[in-house]
Amino acid sequence: MRKLFALLVVFSFLLVGVQGAFAKGLNIKLAHVVNEKDAFHVCALKFKEVVEAKSNGEITVTIYPNAKLGDERALLEGMKMGVVDAGIITSGPIINFIPEFGVFDLPFLFRNPEHAYAVLDGPIGTKMLKKMETQGWKGLAYGERGFRNLTNSKRPVVTPDDVKGLKIRLMQNPIYVDAFKALGANAVPMAWTEALTALQQKTIDGQENPLNVIVAFKLYESQKYLSLTRHAYAPNVIMMSMKTWKKLTPEQQAIIQEAATEASKANRQYDNDKAAEWLAFLKEQGMEVVEKPDLEAFRKAVEPVYEKYGASFGEDVLKAIAETKAN
Repeated sequence: MRKLFALLVVFSFLLVGVQGAFAKGLNIKLAHVVNEKDAFHVCALKFKEVVEAKSNGEITVTIYPNAKLGDERALLEGMKMGVVDAGIITSGPIINFIPEFGVFDLPFLFRNPEHAYAVLDGPIGTKMLKKMETQGWKGLAYGERGFRNLTNSKRPVVTPDDVKGLKIRLMQNPIYVDAFKALGANAVPMAWTEALTALQQKTIDGQENPLNVIVAFKLYESQKYLSLTRHAYAPNVIMMSMKTWKKLTPEQQAIIQEAATEASKANRQYDNDKAAEWLAFLKEQGMEVVEKPDLEAFRKAVEPVYEKYGASFGEDVLKAIAETKAN
């Protein structure tokens, strides 16, 4: 009996030693799908900086931009399997795994950035991050893609009537598709890499994205008209494979969490600081900008989307979001 107990003690020490050795000197592969000029990369760089500084180099971070490890769906699957350690992922693809995440994609849900931050960083957002653990992911913090605006190559968009018949590329997200169908657009869901080619070849008329994307991907070269519809706010999630998360000691987990929180702030701050500069730049490139579209008419036009999805997300959740006060 004593011999068995001694063997168990030795095995326990060996196991702890192996885990400690595994965690020590760990390199985290952090992936995103956009280029190095994008706010996602600012987010990634801040995450890397904080992790490496706080861990004294015990943990290093290698960043893979430009979809080098696959599109966002592939990254989500990779994190499930543990072959990708961490990612910065737009919320849209996540709803394929966690439908409740779709509540954030509802059109005109958030009044302004401060309202969005208060909801995401509060109990509602925290609960959503916790749900990610059921899929094999550790949700760490929310950065942002930001408020999305409409561009096209055909005409200025002031009212929903101006959208009718336009062939608009959208994320592969049913809420976005239904919202643009409600506006009368020819909604075309497709991957972003395909969309860039389609815009250049003019097989589609337009797309919708925040200003930083329009600038970073030089969409002004194929898109003449920009309308500041701010029709949806897109968060991103700074997340990690649970397989990787469980390799870390509690101290290392705390460092990762702190780094994600700082990366989130850097992402948001970058967008807010640059917004006016981006808009001025796009005007200089020759884009015609509608700064004050008829947003009341747009809100009314997308009411069927709330009728379709409201019950599935819960009226109580929608009420709580509407009543959340900006910090």
